[in-house]
Amino acid sequence: MKDRRSGEHWAGRLYMREISLRIDRHLVNTRVTPNQLTYLMTVFGVLAAPALLVPGIPGAVLGVLMVQLYLLFDCVDGELARWRKQYSMTGVYVDRVGAYLCDAAVLVGFGMRAADLWGTGRIDWLWAFLGTLAALGAILIKAETDLVGVARHQTGKPPVQESAAEPRSSGMALARRAAAALKFHRLILGVEASLLVLALAVVDQIRGDLFFSRVGVAVLAGIALLQTLLHLVSILVSSRLK
Repeated sequence: MKDRRSGEHWAGRLYMREISLRIDRHLVNTRVTPNQLTYLMTVFGVLAAPALLVPGIPGAVLGVLMVQLYLLFDCVDGELARWRKQYSMTGVYVDRVGAYLCDAAVLVGFGMRAADLWGTGRIDWLWAFLGTLAALGAILIKAETDLVGVARHQTGKPPVQESAAEPRSSGMALARRAAAALKFHRLILGVEASLLVLALAVVDQIRGDLFFSRVGVAVLAGIALLQTLLHLVSILVSSRLK
């Protein structure tokens, strides 16, 4: 799993697969099913949003914890399914839904947090809107990828190979590799976004306001919109729809 070119998160390779294997050994002989763990994974991902509404650093820490638990059970459910050979289309579907919801929950929660719901002043809904916009972009990017499989299935073509992701144009291929090297697009994913929220919460605590969190929300909204467009273009100019 760690050697997969795509689909394996850096946190899984770095530490989470090591932790999840130690959880697996306590579950393989129980009645817990992989699908139940997938549902639990989704719940933790969604809980990142209300967790981030807790003011200050505690809320940011709680948000990171929810996302880490999401990531843990995202590893465990698949490992348990492969060990028991309990493969389920429902599990695959719910796993994808959970991925959508976790990324969206972190970004919406971040926006609501920057709006200062519990502050003494006026609630600034602009930041909640930008956080929601970032969440929409994150969802659309995942949908653009998943819809490649839908389009290929409906036209009777086999699943896409990883090599097809490379753009046919040399200029687009170079731009894609440059974007992949910078990895700025990863900031709108749940794990990275939650860690960014925590870092900005610490700086805001020192400053005494929400300035840096608000800048962060605006930056993530911009990244999400830009990446939605670039990702769509990269699919259209690649061989994934051929």
